[in-house]
Amino acid sequence: MLAINTTETVHEGSIFGQITTMDHEQLVICQDEATGLKALIGIHNTVLGPALGGTRMWPYGTEEEAIKDVLRLSRGMTFKNSLAGLNFGGGKAVILGDPSLKSEAFLRRFGRFIESLGGRYVTAGDVNMKTPDMEYIALETRHVAGLPKSKGGAGDPSPVTAYGVYMGMKAAAKKAFGSDSLQGKRIGVQGVGKVGKYLINYLVKEGADILITDIFEDKLKEVAAATGATVVDSKVLYDLPMDIYAPCALGATINDQTITRLTCKVIAGGANNQLEDEAKHGKLLMEKGIVYAPDFLINAGGVINVGAEYYGEYQEEAVFTQTEKIYDTCLSILTNSEQQNIPAQQAAIEAAKARIEAIGRIKLPF
Repeated sequence: MLAINTTETVHEGSIFGQITTMDHEQLVICQDEATGLKALIGIHNTVLGPALGGTRMWPYGTEEEAIKDVLRLSRGMTFKNSLAGLNFGGGKAVILGDPSLKSEAFLRRFGRFIESLGGRYVTAGDVNMKTPDMEYIALETRHVAGLPKSKGGAGDPSPVTAYGVYMGMKAAAKKAFGSDSLQGKRIGVQGVGKVGKYLINYLVKEGADILITDIFEDKLKEVAAATGATVVDSKVLYDLPMDIYAPCALGATINDQTITRLTCKVIAGGANNQLEDEAKHGKLLMEKGIVYAPDFLINAGGVINVGAEYYGEYQEEAVFTQTEKIYDTCLSILTNSEQQNIPAQQAAIEAAKARIEAIGRIKLPF
């Protein structure tokens, strides 16, 4: 039998090193040869309750990329659920591969892996994982949310996610401009998927001047025709004069290359993990005078929605009312950031951890 010396220093770049650095409880590797399923489930923290977070499917270039993504995403879910006042911990799953590989058997096998965790992880939809996929997963486990209304679920959570982003954007505008009105503000929305589209609808109603970009030309044409938004080349978006940048696609778009190009006063969007390096780039944004609304704070509407569904307490009006509180929470965190002279990302993480530590004194992890 192979003996492992657990007293040895774990290399920071190894799997155990990453888990230790990011303070995870568990990383589950799922593999099924018959269906071709390869997936990872990251469980970051379960002090507040079972780990809740969606599943995304993506053709990652390497396994290392997938591991990094699931660990960052699940950690973000811990902070998101905490700040939203939910009784859930943080988790996330990623499925490696082309989304066209999905089949009933493929998704149901993934559902069996979730079921094997005994309720420690609750999934929902995310990038390339839609409501019909959740229906197949639900055939094998009850630890799933984001189901259609016809199946007793709450339906697509994207409208609620977008509403939370909108609330957070208004709070950030209040801090940056002295008013939360978005009328006449030039807003660059990167990504016009479901969340981006719903967000744009809110912005149109306020009379904002909207720039849009996406890798899918058909989506851009559809949204532009419906809203009057101006389509711009994704390569030049960061160089254009704008008041607010709203990243609503994939993460890490705020980095060494883009920060120097941005002229906006506010960043507020729906994408996860927007800061490529949260410590470094959070500080750079503060030094540049850009008000940053932390993504895991303002895009929490979706988990508020699916959390209510999972516990059988779903009422649409109550969900939107709870999501509206993101405005006050965001304004409070931005004020703390300013008063303590620390990046907004750090202020938000400290607030999330404070709740977890307080509850952790009276209960054990799930």
